[in-house]
Amino acid sequence: MAGAAEEPHPEIAGLLEQMGAEPMPAFSSLSPNGARAFAREMFPDPEEPTQVGDIMELRITDNDIPIRVYIPEGQGPYPTLVYFHGGGWVIGDLDTHDETCRVLSSEADCMVVSVDYRLAPEHKFPTPLEDCYAAFEWVSENAETMQVDTENLFVGGDSAGGNLAAAVALRARDTGGPSIARQVLIYPVTDHSYDTPSYDENGEGGMISEDDMRWFWNHYLRDEIDGKHPYASPLQAQSLDDLPPATVATCGLDPLRDEGAAYAERLRDAGVSVEHHNYEDCIHGIAQMVVEPMDLTRARELLDDTVTDLRRTIEE
Repeated sequence: MAGAAEEPHPEIAGLLEQMGAEPMPAFSSLSPNGARAFAREMFPDPEEPTQVGDIMELRITDNDIPIRVYIPEGQGPYPTLVYFHGGGWVIGDLDTHDETCRVLSSEADCMVVSVDYRLAPEHKFPTPLEDCYAAFEWVSENAETMQVDTENLFVGGDSAGGNLAAAVALRARDTGGPSIARQVLIYPVTDHSYDTPSYDENGEGGMISEDDMRWFWNHYLRDEIDGKHPYASPLQAQSLDDLPPATVATCGLDPLRDEGAAYAERLRDAGVSVEHHNYEDCIHGIAQMVVEPMDLTRARELLDDTVTDLRRTIEE
């Protein structure tokens, strides 16, 4: 397992100090709607968003799933990343992750399709996953119209979105679905369990706590049995053979650090090519911290490393 850093990065230490001086409510202390509103306040629209070639807003599939498509400069067909936002399956939307998707599209020179899947507790497991898989299939089936390079079709996400991306990859393997060139799992949730050293070390005082994760899981699952399903807990899958190459990012000061590292290790043991990037001095949630007033150096580095892996896959 990856080890925790003794001290956070100076920028993150400053952020944590500010959070301590101006205590923010725990997600677990709020209603789902209150938590959603709070998340939107945490990640405001930047004054100068990263520019991409074009943006389209569409509604797709029989369930009218909203997607936001970030199109890079130049001519298609484009390498395409189908992206699922984080937020514990309860919070988050197209806007909370807009700048993250803009950066990935601009820097990797790929199209990013951000999926606004239905949220728990109104829509519990497996509905969010079904929305994500349906969106992924729709992108593949409409590749010609959407100018998608199907040889470079990726899935990815952060936190709960990383969980959904891993589950989409598992389901595509299990059902003979569209081919995935790389799965990008940014501090993913991989197991319905809290029994790791990283939970002991980082279960409070950061961006998310153990109480928050229990709150998220309780909203997402219909019952405890769901938590053992490999599409809810990918780490509990019997086999990880024949899955796409993976980028796995973990943070040393994150309760989810060890389950992300364990998933990377199991993928590697199954013969899957894995790039595991551990940011020892970072907290959960930094992939979104690329807008003022945060705009953290380490957040940019995490996205840069992700872009490097995507570009390498495209060039192979």
